[in-house]
Amino acid sequence: MRDRLAWLAPAWGMAGLLCLNDRAVHAQETTSSVVDGVYTDAQSNRGSEAFALYCAPCHGPSLGGLGEAPALVGALFVSDFNGLTLGDLFDRTRTTMPLNNAGGLSRDQYADILAFVLKSNGFPAGLKELSRRSEFLQTIRFEPPKETASPADAAAFMPSQSPSGAR
Repeated sequence: MRDRLAWLAPAWGMAGLLCLNDRAVHAQETTSSVVDGVYTDAQSNRGSEAFALYCAPCHGPSLGGLGEAPALVGALFVSDFNGLTLGDLFDRTRTTMPLNNAGGLSRDQYADILAFVLKSNGFPAGLKELSRRSEFLQTIRFEPPKETASPADAAAFMPSQSPSGAR
């Protein structure tokens, strides 16, 4: 009986190491923040185009939300994700959006759209593109921008109105 169970010790040891390694990946400390410039302007521009195709029908072209789809800009959006990581936001988006085709975009498209959402919320661009890999995004803390976008920047994301108020 003892010989039959001897092979279990290494197997249990390996299983324990795998569990510890998995915890280490999920428990990574954040090493940067969204206020550090974690995407590029070029990536945000690509994200703007993808957002218009896949997201704007529900969230609106100004990211202000339509019907039941929430706004993706503003203090409420930022406060909803404050304290989480970009990995949390990326994975939530990637697994639930677009509503009619959840997970239907490439990881690159989701990263580009996230870069556009960050820019739209006044987070600065940087020199390196936002990763498409969740494990890297888990190290980027989501927190309010140090400075809010200028009124001119905010106006760029608002729908234009005619003098009569019609859109």
